[in-house]
This record gives sequence, structure tokens and C-alpha cells, in this order.
Amino acid sequence: MTGIPDKHLILFKTIGEVAESINQQVFVVGGYVRDYYLNKLSTDITDIDFVSIGSGITLAQKVASRLGSKRISVFKKFGTAQVKYHDLDLEFVGARKESYRKDSRKPAVENGTLEDDQLRRDLTINALSWCLNPGSFGVLYDPFGGISDLKSRIIRTPIDPERTFDDDPLRMMRAIRFASQLGFSVEDQTMAAVRKMSHRLSIISKERIIDELNKIVLAAKPSSGFAMLLDSGLLEQFLPELVNLLGVDEKDGLRHKDNFWHTLEVLDNVALVSNDLWLRWAAIMHDIAKPPTKRFIHGSGWTFHGHDALGAKWVPRIFRRLGLPMDERMRYVQKLVRLHLRPIALASEEVTDSAIRRLIYEAGNELEDLMILCRADITTKNEWKQKKFQKNFDNVEKKIKEVEEKDRIRNWKNPITGEQIMEVLNIKPGPVVGQVKDRIKNAILDGIIPNDDNEAYRYLLKIKDDYT
Repeated sequence: MTGIPDKHLILFKTIGEVAESINQQVFVVGGYVRDYYLNKLSTDITDIDFVSIGSGITLAQKVASRLGSKRISVFKKFGTAQVKYHDLDLEFVGARKESYRKDSRKPAVENGTLEDDQLRRDLTINALSWCLNPGSFGVLYDPFGGISDLKSRIIRTPIDPERTFDDDPLRMMRAIRFASQLGFSVEDQTMAAVRKMSHRLSIISKERIIDELNKIVLAAKPSSGFAMLLDSGLLEQFLPELVNLLGVDEKDGLRHKDNFWHTLEVLDNVALVSNDLWLRWAAIMHDIAKPPTKRFIHGSGWTFHGHDALGAKWVPRIFRRLGLPMDERMRYVQKLVRLHLRPIALASEEVTDSAIRRLIYEAGNELEDLMILCRADITTKNEWKQKKFQKNFDNVEKKIKEVEEKDRIRNWKNPITGEQIMEVLNIKPGPVVGQVKDRIKNAILDGIIPNDDNEAYRYLLKIKDDYT
């Protein structure tokens, strides 16, 4: 157990001694042991899992007393307890058997042996454990060849995969999540079982599914996880809109790109420069509405006009269905989807100050993230085109900086209030007030007048006769 932080070794020995004093065996299990053998043991780890042969709650209470910690949470219904010790969450559970009924998301649980507990583990690499009792301290238990699978970079279930996934269908998502995070491959028999049983995911709550999906989205190369989700049939269970992007149509010898694989490229491109979960979700969603907007125009080819606006309209519905937050994070994704074509259009033509002002105004604080998404959206394999597009974006960003410094338009608010408009025009509240405000806004964004309070008021006086 060389390489384990001293504070953890001392803690493990203390827990082993406490277990020995009450005639129980205790084991470190799961991610801590797996990550140790992957040489990925984090220095800022926050939680460690323990399995005891006997009551996990009793052991947790004794350990808390020995450590002098009064922060203990007991969950009698599940036979588990959590002890907070400094910056660690220590999770204790008694060894158990666990099984799911065909139509239930909740497991039937009963006491069991260490072998029973390891049999219920989802993957061989998560069924590794160390004994902590003084006589066997540090002894590795690896009944399913987890160490060998780590070396071979294989994801596999401890027992027959169909039985494993039937007990808890979320394990299918976890298999692909771990493969994606670790850069492993899913063993053939295991993947075949996922394909066969993907429909069983329907009994799992959206909260548990989205937790695993977000971990795939945050992987170093998330496209690998999504490719496996597609191959396994799981993706269509919760995100059929993404699956619908798959495929290429041809007419008059003209083809469009496969928008599914393009989306994964964009996602990977974003992942190279940002760990922001919601920017990555914007990449996933940016072309989501292309299928219903696809048209073929003779002489021009394939078009997807309006997919940006329709995609933005779809975002709340998809977020709600997946269990993603319906707050400013959803609105952030919606905004980037709605605006993702704007910088691309500017990069392909002569950039005017007016167009730049409008982009800055509409994007606001999300402008930099929007530009990241748009650069990621360049997936052409033509090196000359790639360089040309990137150079055009450089020009747009340079122009954005110049206009922003000059006009201070980011997060702009109209300097003229509705009360001022009603006073000058001698009118009551009504649609005319909004029309005048929009005209003043457009005059500033179009460069007709400077972004200045006094200039805006003078402009109001100038145009008032048009409305009286």
C-alpha cells in the first residue's frame, strides 16, 4: 500500500482496530482501491467507502467515537452510516445482497457475506477491496480479475452481464461512463448484454441517468462515451433527438455532413479548451433541430434554415425531460444555441460595426463562450478552409474588442426610460413606448448616434414628432 497518504493509512489502521475490537471485519472498497491501482489516487479525495461483515451502522458509531467526530449520519432503512472526519466523508455499510424486481427502481436488500457484497458490484474494477483488520491489513481481495481488467483496459461485469444489468439497469450507463472516463473499452459480451437490455433503462429515474450522463459529458473525450451510448441503444432511450441527427442524404450528387458525428466533433473540440458542463451541453444541442429544418434547394444544395431558433425552442423541453436544471444554466445553453450561427455569418462577410454591436449586445456575458462554441463548430477536414475560417474568427474577435472598448455595449441598457418617453411625447402607457425604445436602441446599435445618455435624449426629441 505504498503511495497512500500517511493520514489515510493511519485512518485505515484505526478503523481496522475498531472493527477488530467488536469482532467485525472491515474492507476499503470501490473507487479508492481502483484509483490506487490506476495511479490516479487523488490528493483531494473527499469520500471513502467501507464494507463490514456485520452492522455498518454499529461500526460507524464506534469509529466516530474513536475519532472524536460528532458528525455522523445514520440511514437505518439502508443499513448505512456516514462519518464526517476533517475533509473526508467515510461511508460504512454492512455486506449485503441486493436485487431488483422487474418493475422496480428500489432494491430488495438483505445481509450477506463479503462474497455476496462483491457479487453485487457493477464492474470487476469496482469489486476490489483491502482488508483493514490488523491480522490481514492491506490484503487485496480480487475475486473477478479486476486488476487484470485494469491492465487490459477492459470494462466487464463480475458475473453474467445480463444478470448484473437486470438487477440494476443503471449499471449499463455506469459501464459506458467508466469506459469513457478511463479511456477503456467495454468487453464484447458485456456490450452485447447492454444492447439486448437497453430498454430496461426505462425503470431508472431520470435523476440517476443524468448523473451518469453528465459524467460522460465531462470526460476528456466525451465523443467516445456518446459513440458507445449510440452503439448500445441507450442513447435513444433518453435523447432520441441526438440520434435523429445520424445519417446522410444525397440528391443530385450533393450530400450534407452527418450531423450526429459532426456534433460529437464539436463537443470534443469544446472539451479541449473548456471543462464547463453547460458549454459542453450547448455543443451537444447546437444542431439538435437540424432534422425537421432540412431542405434541398436545387442549385444550392442542402439547407437547415431556422435550426438555431427551433433548437433554442427545444432546449427547455429536453432539459425538463432529462432532469437538467430549469434555471439560468438552461437559459445559458438556450442562448448559445440561438446565437451559434451569428459569429459564423460575421466571419464569412465584411464585418460592420453595427453587426458587431448587435452581437455584443445580444450575447452579453456569454460572448466569449459563444466564440469558443463557434470555433469548435469548424470541423472541415480541408486544411485551407480550416485556416481561412479560423483567421476570419480572429478578425471578428479583434473587431469585437475594438467596438467594445469604443462603444461599451456589453450588457447595455437603454438610457431612455419609459417615463421619459411618455413625458416628452405626452402619451400614456402603451405600445408606442416600446416602439420608441426599440428605435433608440437600434439607432445606437446601428451607429446612428453614440452610446451616450445625452445623445439618446436629443435623439428622442428629434423623433418625437413621428409619434405625436
